Amino acid sequence: MKDKNIVIIGGGFAGVNLAIQLAEKKGVNVTVVDKNNYNHFTPLLYQLATGFLDVSSICLPYRTLFNGMDNLYFRMGEYQKIIPEESKVVLSTETISYDYLVIATGSKSNFFGMDNIEKNALPMKSVDDAVKLRNFLINEAEKYIQTEDEVEKRKMRNIVISGAGPSGVEIAGILAEMWNRTLKEMYPELDKEIMNIYLVDAASSVLSSMSEKAQKYSHKSLERMGVHVQLEKTVSDYKDDKVEFKDGSTIETKTLIWTAGVIGLKLEGFPDECYEKSNRLKVNEFHKVEGMENIYAIGDACIMTSDPNYPKGHPQLASVAKQQGEAMAKILIALIKGQKALPFKYKDRGTMAIIGNNRAVADLTIPYKTITGWIAWASWISIHLYMLLSYRNQVRTLWNWTNSYFSKGHSEGILLEKSPNKPKLEDKKS
Repeated sequence: MKDKNIVIIGGGFAGVNLAIQLAEKKGVNVTVVDKNNYNHFTPLLYQLATGFLDVSSICLPYRTLFNGMDNLYFRMGEYQKIIPEESKVVLSTETISYDYLVIATGSKSNFFGMDNIEKNALPMKSVDDAVKLRNFLINEAEKYIQTEDEVEKRKMRNIVISGAGPSGVEIAGILAEMWNRTLKEMYPELDKEIMNIYLVDAASSVLSSMSEKAQKYSHKSLERMGVHVQLEKTVSDYKDDKVEFKDGSTIETKTLIWTAGVIGLKLEGFPDECYEKSNRLKVNEFHKVEGMENIYAIGDACIMTSDPNYPKGHPQLASVAKQQGEAMAKILIALIKGQKALPFKYKDRGTMAIIGNNRAVADLTIPYKTITGWIAWASWISIHLYMLLSYRNQVRTLWNWTNSYFSKGHSEGILLEKSPNKPKLEDKKS
């Protein structure tokens, strides 16, 4: 029997775990397609943005990852469209035939139709976003100590982070920690200055998806670190260096970091009825896209409502994407062998978020309890090290964390481009 060609669009958590599970499996050739030539570890982007980690700590080239796996191939290119009647997918670089197509394109920042925010805010969804944010923050610090314009300096002293989920909480905590531990020594001119970090969210609590204990601990910890937590505040616009809220209040700032939500990518060739309102492809319990043949979707790109424990769909977490990638491999092998496949069911092993050194929260399922403080922090460190794809990444990340913990870090002040600016709308198009 001829080998089956499996094409995976997207090399994030879901796509890479699917590919690795199919490595060395007889009867299949697997091609991973991505617009970048590297996989990156999304949960640690905020540490790249703040200089606690460098790019090589959280990134790994696909060709390095797949080295020695004879049936895994990589193609760099961007998805253009599918031709389902011909079982072909058109990329920016070539056209590839498939027997099975798996969409694992992830998600992008959701600006909720607010053009000014999309144009002027700083998102946190890619390595490019993280590097741009890092350059922007360092450049602002350099400009601050050189300007004599008090109005401009007042705006620069305020940093607004929209979205109090794990990403928002983590970047607010690490920015506060940088200010308290590092920046005042790096920039002696700032010693007597006050920086205001605002964490805002429309919800009534930080980490709204976690337990009440985790929410209260996180809220108190952030405030002790100097973060201004403002809840039930919905951002409505960002223009003229001013964040506007629906209640009529405003905050002057040069920096709006956007972590307020994500949305799926609509792909040409898929009818509108394949999508739900957040642009996630609707799939059945075997990840098959509704109304399509031999086309599947996993990770943030899909929504499955057949799992009895998640009738509204699974949370868009790395752990879900990882499990779906692993399950999809078993489903495809079963289909190819003519065997019965098992439906996907997510095994929730808990949720965690880090706030700062020795501060974190974790909602565990085995045992069912919430832990906080140093124990949760050590657990977060261990699990995220384990989830990194390669031994090389694990060693580098552990070294950087150890260096930052016992000293003042090693790369917080490196400016990676000469004149960093906020990302423009055209920079985001792909």
